[in-house]
Amino acid sequence: MADPTRARRLADRIRTVVAQTLNSGRIKDPRLGFVTVTDVRVTGDLQHATIFYTVYGDAEEREATAAALASAIGVLRSVVGKATGLRLTPTIEFMLDELPEGASHMEEAIQQAQQRDAALAAQAIGAEYAGDPDPYRHREEDEPAD
Repeated sequence: MADPTRARRLADRIRTVVAQTLNSGRIKDPRLGFVTVTDVRVTGDLQHATIFYTVYGDAEEREATAAALASAIGVLRSVVGKATGLRLTPTIEFMLDELPEGASHMEEAIQQAQQRDAALAAQAIGAEYAGDPDPYRHREEDEPAD
C-alpha cells in the first residue's frame, strides 16, 4: 500500500494532466461537451483512478460526453502514464459528479426555509401572548417571608 500523501499527489497530477489534455483539443470527438474535471481519487495501491467530472448541458449532452470519455480512456491513460512516469499506469474510470445537482437541491431547500421564516416573522409582528403578560406570581413586599 502506498503512502496516502503519494496517492493524493498522484491524484492531483492525474487531474491536471487529464484536464489539460481535454482542454488542448487532443481528443477530437464531436460528442465531447464542456467538461470540467472536479476530482480524482486513486486507490491505495495506485492501480486505479476514478475521475469525477461535470458537464455543462442537459442529460443528452451528458450521455454523449460520457460515451466520448469512455472511448478516449486509452489515449488519456497513455498520456497519464507518460506524464506521471509510473511503472504501472493506473486504470482510469470516469464518473459523473453529482455534486452540482445536490448543491442545487440544497440551495432550493435553504431558499424555501428562508421564505417560511419570513412568513413566520410577518405573522409574529402583530401577535400577542395568549395568557397574562406577566404569568408569574409576585410576592408582596409587606408579606413576611416564611
